[in-house]
Amino acid sequence: MKDGDICQIAEVVKDINKTMRHLYEDFGIGPWDIYEYGPEFVKDSMYRGKPNTQRYKLAVCWVGSIQYELMQPLDGYSIYNEFLEKTGNRDGLQHFKRYYKDCKKEIKRLESKGYKVIQSGRVGEDEFYYLSTENDIGCVIEIGNAGKIPEPIARYPEN
Repeated sequence: MKDGDICQIAEVVKDINKTMRHLYEDFGIGPWDIYEYGPEFVKDSMYRGKPNTQRYKLAVCWVGSIQYELMQPLDGYSIYNEFLEKTGNRDGLQHFKRYYKDCKKEIKRLESKGYKVIQSGRVGEDEFYYLSTENDIGCVIEIGNAGKIPEPIARYPEN
């Protein structure tokens, strides 16, 4: 990947298992690696400038060179919950991710243009920063370095 590449498209969903099955069985999208993250895995987790302890489930698969991600909030509160509230509790596209080797440099550039980091954290070697772009482009942009993360807890379908 090179700086600026779109490396991920993500939906926030209410029922990740139902969505995975639907995408896999009806459209052949998958297989899915499944993770569950919370304070024990997400380091330096921040939501709108305050420490965050939200737990969420996510599933990822590759569609060509783009990672497709599903996010389901489990408890706590974050931009994923905000999205579900805003859409009337409907699943949908919430963010896309752009790769940058030096995330902090790109965040500094974007903050100089008026965009704020609304959620951030680190899982393993993977840094992520969500920006306040929704009102300007219709969804959130995430900046990340695609660093190494822990192994998934499950896979769908099971091999």
